[in-house]
Parts: sequence; C-alpha cells; structure tokens
Amino acid sequence: MGNAQSPATDPRFASATRSFTKQKLDDLKSLFLSLATQSQSNAKYISPSVFQAYFGIKGPLGQRMFNLVTQNRNDQKLTFEDLVIAKGIYEKGTPDEIEDFIYQLVDVTGDGILERSDLEAVLTAMLDAVFSPNDAGPVLSSHQGIIDIFLNGATFSNKVEGCAKNSMSFEDFKSWCRLLPSVRKFLGSLLMPPDPGRPGFQVPHLLHPENMDTDLIILRREYAWHIGGALSQHEAEEWKLLYHSAVNGLSFNTFMGNISMGEGPTVLIIKDKEGCIYGGYASQPWERHSDFYGDMKSFLFQLCPQASIYRPTGANTNLQWASSNLHIALIDCAMNFSSESIPNGLGFGGRVHHFGLFLSASFDQGQTFTCTTFGSPCLSKASRIYPEVIECWGVLAKEGQQDRSDAAKGTVLERFKEDRHMLNLVGLANSSS
Repeated sequence: MGNAQSPATDPRFASATRSFTKQKLDDLKSLFLSLATQSQSNAKYISPSVFQAYFGIKGPLGQRMFNLVTQNRNDQKLTFEDLVIAKGIYEKGTPDEIEDFIYQLVDVTGDGILERSDLEAVLTAMLDAVFSPNDAGPVLSSHQGIIDIFLNGATFSNKVEGCAKNSMSFEDFKSWCRLLPSVRKFLGSLLMPPDPGRPGFQVPHLLHPENMDTDLIILRREYAWHIGGALSQHEAEEWKLLYHSAVNGLSFNTFMGNISMGEGPTVLIIKDKEGCIYGGYASQPWERHSDFYGDMKSFLFQLCPQASIYRPTGANTNLQWASSNLHIALIDCAMNFSSESIPNGLGFGGRVHHFGLFLSASFDQGQTFTCTTFGSPCLSKASRIYPEVIECWGVLAKEGQQDRSDAAKGTVLERFKEDRHMLNLVGLANSSS
C-alpha cells in the first residue's frame, strides 16, 4: 500500500496556476465550490446549466464555451482544474493563444468550419445578453437588422472542400474583430464575473430631451454599443444629445454654439440621402483652428449598411479639422491666403480637400475618401455626400471631467483662441476684445 501514488497532476493545470496569484486562485476555488454546490455534485463539478446561468451565456454559444472549458470530454462535468486551465489560456495566454481560443469559441458547431451561420448564432446570443427588452432608449426593430450590419464587414476567404460556401479563416476573424471592438470585448470576457463593468456588456445611456420624438434619433442603442466598444469604460457611460439637425436646423454656428456647452469628446453622426450612416468620434472639443489638430483617440466609424470602427494608423496626425467663414477671413487677412484653399466646415483625417470625412459649414454636403489617417474606405456609396440628418452627442465622461462653464461664459474670442491668435497677427485683437 505504501507504493500507491495519487494521480499525476495535469501539466497544463500546473502551468496555468502559475499565471495567477494565490489570492486569485483562492477566489477561483471559492467560485468553483459555490457553483458546484448549486450543481448538487458534492462539490466535485459544475453542471452546464449552472455554468451558463452564472456567466450569462445561453444557447449554442453557452454550450460551446462549456465544451471548450471541459476540453470537449462530453461528460457534462466542469472541474476546478478545467476552470483554471481555461482561464489561464483565455485570459492569461499570449495574444495568439487568446485569439485562437475565441476563434474556436465562435465555431459553435465545433466542426472546424466557421460559417456565417455560426456567427449569426453568436451574435444572437450576444445581443440577447447585452440588451434587455425593458431597456430604455431607441433600438433597432429586430436583432436580425444589427446582425446583418455586423456581418456585412466579415470576409469568408477559406475554400472548404465539399462546401458550397467559403468559411472564415483565422486571419479573416482577427480582421473582423478589429472592425468590431465591442464584439471582441464581449467574446474576450465571458469567463469574467457577470458584473456591470464586464467588458463588452456596457451600453452608453443616451440622454435627450424628454419631448423629443425618438423616431428622429439616428443613434440606436445597438449603434451606441458598437461605437462605445472603442472607448474606455467611463467614456461609454452617458452620452447627451447636443445637436440634431431636425430640431436645431442646418447651421454651423448653431452647431458650434450647442456643442461648446459640452465638456470635450463628441460623437458626430451623419445619415446621408443614400441611406448610409457613419461618422466620427472627436476626442478633442470642436474649436476653430488654422490646421489639423486632435489626438490619436479619435476614430471614424460606419453604422449602416456595415458596422466598422477605423482607428488611427499613425500614418499622420491629421485627426480633426474645424474652420468657419470668420476664421477663414482672419487667415486671409493675416496670411494672404485665398479662402478657396481652406475648406469651411468640420473634418476628420486625410488632407485638405481629400478628407476621410468632411461636412461643409452649410451642412448640406460633404465628402468622404479612402483615408490613410484611419485606414478607412469611402464611408458612403460615393465620395460626395448629401446629409439628410446630422447628430452630435456629447460624451459625459465621469472621470477626469473639467468644469468648462467659465470658458462658456467668456467672449467668442476667449472661447476660440485660434481666432484670437489670427487677430493678433493682424493687430486687431486689442481693439476687438
């Protein structure tokens, strides 16, 4: 009897435990025992139903995650070792290991062929988990609408013998996830505790006038979730409608006046007469400048007929552009420029007269071109765009806010420092203050 030995520890478990602190392992053990008790297994294993209920993953996606975590044993028993090994790969592995785990996860049939039907099942489970029918705010008429929009940006380049349709390769999948950071965040957080701060589950709370007809609002909650996936948690908490063309009219000055009451970042959304919806996240306040400005937090996005996020590539720093008739007149006077050479309006990326997205100050036309600043394509069906609706939402980041009320109370020249600089160049600032 003295020669009897206990079963050898799985080397993957021993390796995975080194990825966690003792406190974290103790916490995982406590979680396991709690769920195993609910599973009525004498604290030996977690059942599929208890696993799916706790982590909030239902349907084919929940079953696929359970199968992956239990290493496809098909015994319907998730052990503590299974949980530690899975979390060690899924949360602590190399980037390629994590992406490979998620790639296997979305193949809900487990047949090694990632098809559109797999992704439809995943997106359905995702939307069911994120959006409650009782949530306040405008939503799309059906899940299928947003599913189609998310899948319109997907590429299926793998030719599979015996299959009529191509499948999604690993590289296709990674490219698709880069366009949809909200989807990637969701898929990467499914073994985290199901609290309100879990990445991928957060939907910005949309604030708008109570008497406003919500049918006029372009920004559906699903769109806000998509855009918010590219932002930090505190930047995706509350967004306030600052300007709407149907309510405030097509006016550059009204737009600038309304958004100057905000506190910084904004989400600009355009629906054009072709039915396409797109826009940009401006990380810096919209203020009149004589050149491009902004920082690398800005990005462009598409909402319909395809959902995509395009972040800065680092090719240049031409992030934001804002100029008006007054500003152009000052530049003309100071620099002897022709006003025809300086676009009057709001823009993102690219270069002068060849923007990633540009909205003229008249708000009745604009442009969108392929743009190296963001690695973005033309956002609409044609480079010349004709807006039907324009919205701007203020991002009410609750951390690191600064009170801008004093600036709002100042004169126009105090609020638009670039204009004051231009007046200084021509000796007019003192007489105009």
